[in-house]
Amino acid sequence: MTDFDIYNFESEEIITGISEWAAIESPTYNANSVNKMMDVAESFMSGMGADIVRTPGSGGYGDALQASFRFEHNSESKGILILGHLDTVHLEGTTSKELPIRREGDKLFGPGVFDMKGGMYMACNVVKQILKVKDGLSLPVSFLFIPDEEIGSPSTRHLIEEVAQSHKYVLVPEPARPGKLITGRHSFLRYILHVYGKPAHAGVATGIGRSAISVMAKVIEQVESYSDVTKEITYRVGNINGGNFVNVIPTECHAEVLCVAPNKEAVREIQNCMGVIESPDPDVRVEVETGPIRPLFQKSEGNMELFEIARKIAVELDLKLGHGQFGGGSDGNFTGALGIPTLDGLGIEGDGHHTKNEHLLVSSLVTRSQLFAGILGILSDRHG
Repeated sequence: MTDFDIYNFESEEIITGISEWAAIESPTYNANSVNKMMDVAESFMSGMGADIVRTPGSGGYGDALQASFRFEHNSESKGILILGHLDTVHLEGTTSKELPIRREGDKLFGPGVFDMKGGMYMACNVVKQILKVKDGLSLPVSFLFIPDEEIGSPSTRHLIEEVAQSHKYVLVPEPARPGKLITGRHSFLRYILHVYGKPAHAGVATGIGRSAISVMAKVIEQVESYSDVTKEITYRVGNINGGNFVNVIPTECHAEVLCVAPNKEAVREIQNCMGVIESPDPDVRVEVETGPIRPLFQKSEGNMELFEIARKIAVELDLKLGHGQFGGGSDGNFTGALGIPTLDGLGIEGDGHHTKNEHLLVSSLVTRSQLFAGILGILSDRHG
């Protein structure tokens, strides 16, 4: 049995910490804002006695932060990696407009409170509380804070894979799914469509002009028609830009495509479909640029071993937890695809991630903290 009472998990204290982190707006594309969040995380982890390695950002993205604890009685060189991100999909100004940080009953609203500053803060606090009552754990514990997960981790994938391979287990406190932990995730494939037309005055009825926007509209309709939601294969365009003045036929239009594949066959199907897209107008050029890919993260013996540990702890907490493979990629895709035992979806409960209704459930904070602490304790005890 696990003695959860020795740890001082208090909802109000956790809420205060998460709210402070959420107040530091950190949209992925603003490296300076993301680094302000990394500064706060670095200070928090340094205060706990962690060894800090900060990797400068590249490609216009923020820094990555590694915080490691190696205890004197560690008997193993490989330990536990707690992996997550501090960037969000919410633009600066969100807290003063559409999504202010506020408490309404059991719900705490704010950008990133659910996805996933809340989960990372919870995990940090769990280790903090463990170190208050214990000398340490029998396994080293490291945190890796990522700055660009929301756009596929293009600048940090290599770092994630390198760091993960020096660890025995990976725990990912991404948002919790109702009654489920995540032992696998679908593959995510990103593309950028580029359309190049021909200029002309838009007020002329006929002429040499060819609208890049008009052609892009047809290409988008074609791409999204490939979706088969019954098989969980989706093609979705989420960002478009093109044109300058309404009285000028637009010569360029660009669109980002996110494709989701639940298995290897679907990955190949998506790559084939996106690889043969052609322009419906011979006078307009269409190019398809391949972007970051999250590989398939599928159920394995190691993942299921971690799940069974979590399931047994959940029983003690009167929780019923199943597991499964789901969409909604995470950096756990990379570690799971490498074959490193990875358990995802260990964060807090809530809803509305990637929307202006994002919130966590306050009532879940203590229980999810106890679950996370129990997993760390059992993994450590078996190597003690």
